[in-house]
Amino acid sequence: MRFSGRQIAVDLPTGWEGQLDEGLQLLSDGAQRPTVMHLANFPLPPGRGDFGGGAIETMHPGDVLIVLFEYGPESAGQPLFSSQGIPRFVSKGDFSRETLHNSIPHMSGVQRFFTHAGRAFCLYLVVGSHMDRADVLGQINSVLASMEIS
Repeated sequence: MRFSGRQIAVDLPTGWEGQLDEGLQLLSDGAQRPTVMHLANFPLPPGRGDFGGGAIETMHPGDVLIVLFEYGPESAGQPLFSSQGIPRFVSKGDFSRETLHNSIPHMSGVQRFFTHAGRAFCLYLVVGSHMDRADVLGQINSVLASMEIS
């Protein structure tokens, strides 16, 4: 299934779902809310935080959450976002338990900052089981390989 919005498109494997906060709301200081895309192979609960809070706590072994968080245009090309292009591949060794925003003992994640098409992003991946992360790499890399940002 092709999932898209805000000039971002991705092919989701069977059983996956995607939700997009299109960044249309204004924050209290007048800034535009960032674009946040959540992709998962488990049901996404309502009321998730930008980086998956509220969903991560419901994950089980075999579950994957992919978050694509867009920063403002002033961030594009800055040192944190100096990596150019969409990350297309992650390996078992890329996952770390320390990457999670809130440490959950059996889980791990990957975080990549990058600029693509003049837009700055954080790609945040979480797996439900650090020990079983190799089992879901094919799904993760398939989604990353299909991602398009224009």
